[in-house]
Parts: sequence; structure tokens; C-alpha cells
Amino acid sequence: MNDLSAAPNPERRRKPDWIRVKAPVSKGYNETRKLMRDLGLNTVCEEAACPNIGECWTKKHATVMILGDVCTRACAFCNVKTGMPRMVDPLEPEHVATAAAEMGLEHIVITSVDRDDLPDGGAGQFVKVIEALRRETPNTTIEILTPDFRGKMRASVEAICAAGPDVYNHNLETVPRLYPTIRPGARYYASLRLLEEVKRHDPMIFTKSGIMLGLGEQRLEVHQVMDDMRSAEVDFLTMGQYLQPTPKHTSVIEFVEPKTFNAYGSIARAKGFLQVASSPLTRSSYHAGEDFAEMRAAREAKLAKQAQKSS
Repeated sequence: MNDLSAAPNPERRRKPDWIRVKAPVSKGYNETRKLMRDLGLNTVCEEAACPNIGECWTKKHATVMILGDVCTRACAFCNVKTGMPRMVDPLEPEHVATAAAEMGLEHIVITSVDRDDLPDGGAGQFVKVIEALRRETPNTTIEILTPDFRGKMRASVEAICAAGPDVYNHNLETVPRLYPTIRPGARYYASLRLLEEVKRHDPMIFTKSGIMLGLGEQRLEVHQVMDDMRSAEVDFLTMGQYLQPTPKHTSVIEFVEPKTFNAYGSIARAKGFLQVASSPLTRSSYHAGEDFAEMRAAREAKLAKQAQKSS
């Protein structure tokens, strides 16, 4: 498990009313949970203790986490187990495709743990999952959320882009100043370069990135992250409230009010993102399908407007 006993941990702050959600009890939730167990699949919804799991699973939306449930890193915000992962499951790509088919997914989100132990960082498994989905559910749009593939980024990104996901997501998570304590195994500018690399390989793949608020970041630092993302041609920005998963994880410094999230969202849209999701409960894959449809429509409208001007 993550050993975060050295992290600062004052008394846990009481959640405000706007951040509370109902416990998942619906029939749809239980059906989604059973399908994941029957196919031996992990989900980030469970592993990361997502507050939206009840709503999403009721609607038969789940974010599949490939490459096992043990991460080779120990980020101070993350609830996923840390340690030495097991061997990669060769049947996992087909199981993911089966789940997508049985759930009738129009849009699927695939993420993973960090696998620094693998020569390709796990990129090959992402490719196999994308290929299996294209075979079994060709009409399903595919969104991936990858780690940074430390030390093997370019080859990994090239292979995944060649497989043709519709959306490539990689989260910056927080502002550069907080990386040493919040995301010590990663480097802010390396993550930015990954997002740039995706666009270099295929400008038509939508890119997406997100940050958590409430970790002690300053307003101008958040604005700078937005500017950095736009410089990397990121299309879609997500911003949500950090929630402390256990007392051993890094503490919540502030519960950011909904009106502040709205203000950040307005600023992000003015900076030119095609799509912005900014609210306390926003997570990378929350309402991902609906957001993808809106983002695609926004790009089409933008391209049509450019064509009209040049004609």
C-alpha cells in the first residue's frame, strides 16, 4: 500500500455540503460492479475512491484501469496501491472489449497504473486494448488516460497514437511548485512534452489534461498552468476538488467554492480550450462521453468558421 505516513496531516477537514454525494445502492451500480468482477477488470472508480461512482455506474459508465491494480509510484494524493505489480494479463484487452460491448458503451475511458517495471511502461497494452475495442465495438469512441511513461515517453506515445484513440488524456494534476510533495515521481514539463508529442504525431487526436484544486495552489499559478496547456495545444481542461482518500494521504488545504470553479472555467474558455469541465466533483472521466460529443462539435464549428473565412 502507499506509505504516506510522512505526509503532513492535520485534522481532516469536514466536507462542505456541495461536495457530498449519496452512497451507491442502485441496481445499475450493482450490475456494473458484477460485470467488472466477472471479467476480472479493475476500475479507477473504485481504486481512486471516486465520489461519482454511484452516478456513473448507475448509468453503466465505468473507467477501466488496465495493467493491474498495483502502481510502481506513490503519489501523495492517490489511493491506488503501491508495490511490485503482477504480470500483465494477456486476456485483459479482450475482457475490456467484452465489457464495452455488454454495457453498450458509446464512449469508453481506459486508464492504468504506472508500470515503470515494464520496458515500454505499459504502452503495448494500451495499443492492444484499443485494437480489441476497434474489432469488437467499432462504433465506440475511445479515450485513454495514460501515465507519463518516464524515460520511454516518445516511443510509447508514438505507438499509442498509431493505434488511433479519439482522446488522449494525461493529467498534470497540480501546479509545478507542488510537484515535489504531491507528485514526486513525475516532472511537470515532461508531462507537458508528452501532450505536445501527441499533437506532433496526430493533430486530430483530441488532447485532454486536468488539475486538482485545494492543494494550496495560488490563483495565478492555476492561470499559468492553463497557459502552459494551451501552448501544448491541449483541447480539453478538467478541474476538480482534491479529496483526501485516507488520513495518510496529503491533506486538503482548501475546499474551493463552486463559484471559484465557475470563474476558473470562464477564464479557461477565454484562453481557447475547446472544452472545459470545472466543478468540485469534476473528475477526468466524469461525463466523458457527453463532453467528447460537445468537444467534437466545437472543433467542427471552429473548422467550418475558418474555412468560411478563407473562402
